[in-house]
Amino acid sequence: VCAANIVAYKTSKAALNAYTHALATGNARYGIRANAIMPGLMNTPMAIEGYVTAGHDREQLVARRNAQVPLGRTMGDAWDVANAALFLASDEARFITGVILPVDGGQSAMIG
Repeated sequence: VCAANIVAYKTSKAALNAYTHALATGNARYGIRANAIMPGLMNTPMAIEGYVTAGHDREQLVARRNAQVPLGRTMGDAWDVANAALFLASDEARFITGVILPVDGGQSAMIG
């Protein structure tokens, strides 16, 4: 059971994962790789300011979100996601396709 306000969000994420797998398997014979990045809690202006605008305390919000990161550091940032994208686009990842790469400090490992 899923909260009504996140059904569409979760459904779209699942669809993107399936789309990534289909792209990877359908295009591998042409040497085309397809991967996706699954960011976790990121410290971005959009993520924080939306909650602050809704009346939440910024410091409490950041502390609560930081505490959810198993690596024990702060939330990730845009550079963490960018570095993952650069790796997946590089020759070092030439044998990687169809991967949904979590960039989340270990959060997804706690789920399943």
